[in-house]
Amino acid sequence: MPANRFYSSFDFETSDPRSAQPGEYRNPFQIDRDRIIHSSAFRRLQSKTQVFLSGEYDFYRTRLTHSIEVAQIGRSICAWLSQQGGVLGDDCFIDPDLVESACLSHDLGHPPFGHAGERTLHELMKPYGGFEGNAQTLRILTQTLFSEGRAGMNPTRALLDGVLKYKTLRAETPDAKNHYLYDDQERWLDFTMGSQAFPAELTPGKERNGFKSIECQIMDWADDTAYSLNDLADGIHAGFINVTKVERWAAEQTLSSDDSSGVEFLCKAMRDGRVEGRLNRLIGECIRATKLVPTANFLSQSTKRHQFALQIDPVQRRRADLHKKIALDLVFLSPQLQQLDHKADFILKRVFEVLRDRYIEPTRPKGLHLMPASIEKEIQQSESASQRARLVCDWIANMTDHFAFRTYRRLFDADFGSITDFV
Repeated sequence: MPANRFYSSFDFETSDPRSAQPGEYRNPFQIDRDRIIHSSAFRRLQSKTQVFLSGEYDFYRTRLTHSIEVAQIGRSICAWLSQQGGVLGDDCFIDPDLVESACLSHDLGHPPFGHAGERTLHELMKPYGGFEGNAQTLRILTQTLFSEGRAGMNPTRALLDGVLKYKTLRAETPDAKNHYLYDDQERWLDFTMGSQAFPAELTPGKERNGFKSIECQIMDWADDTAYSLNDLADGIHAGFINVTKVERWAAEQTLSSDDSSGVEFLCKAMRDGRVEGRLNRLIGECIRATKLVPTANFLSQSTKRHQFALQIDPVQRRRADLHKKIALDLVFLSPQLQQLDHKADFILKRVFEVLRDRYIEPTRPKGLHLMPASIEKEIQQSESASQRARLVCDWIANMTDHFAFRTYRRLFDADFGSITDFV
């Protein structure tokens, strides 16, 4: 691949200088990608909920397969934009390895049981700084991945900017339920922004969170594309969505002509038994619906990553919104999934309460060892309840669905557990 003038030393910089390896054959973004792929945090995504609990059936998507699909779409968008030429010029292109890294890592911070688990952990962690999936991803990349010394994987500035969908600290929007960073992550946000302050017009919350690098915008649209189409396909295969339900749902909505056409397309795909093929074709349309437009902001002088915005065909954006609405109403809000969400909430609350009473606000004997020795040692060295809570939260958030179930049963089910169980 030819030299790429799109990136500079500002984009490649890491918080701690990386030592050059003799004969290194990878660029910094490829190193980022490889470190993510070979991490335990990435592997755990294979057993974390996407739509349905992992392991329900072999062919339903998990967080891992979702992340791989997002990465493929992200790379394809890069190829499409490069093929269009135009505003970028010669020897200047958005690096597909960087976009792939952002896509593969965008869900690393998600806890067990999907968004239900995220909501529960946020409520439990309110007194201690909150919990947010994107903030937890940042914490993994910068602090807990390869946790020796709590230095994380020492990612490039461009990768951090590509992953950070939200750039508002919790203290700036204390009542927010999500879409924030932890307050102690300000130094990482400052590093990502090159120590440049946000201008006054980028107020905390929605305005500031809308400020994204071009790679983050690509990752975000790839994510939207994947779950608006693939989550829909899983809902159809599982029987939550069928022609009768969709037609009944549509009759209760006020739909535009484009939305009505989208509903007819989906119903025809189901009648023809061609759901997978027809929805996969729409992935290509979503990729080709993108184009680059020049823009300018306070970081444009530092990096080309903030000199362009991703423009998306409004028809495709609207179709994605329609699919997400159908999936929400017919799948995620169905009694079956709401019952599982309730169970997930109950399990995480009970586990957290036990660990809180033992480690965060101790009321139980110190000789009771409920967590791995390495984490216990770190908790003992922590100076505040908030620091202890964050370490407990890290451990819970890292759990797969099945490990969370096993931990709950080991703690509360008298008929479960033996000394031969995996810890």
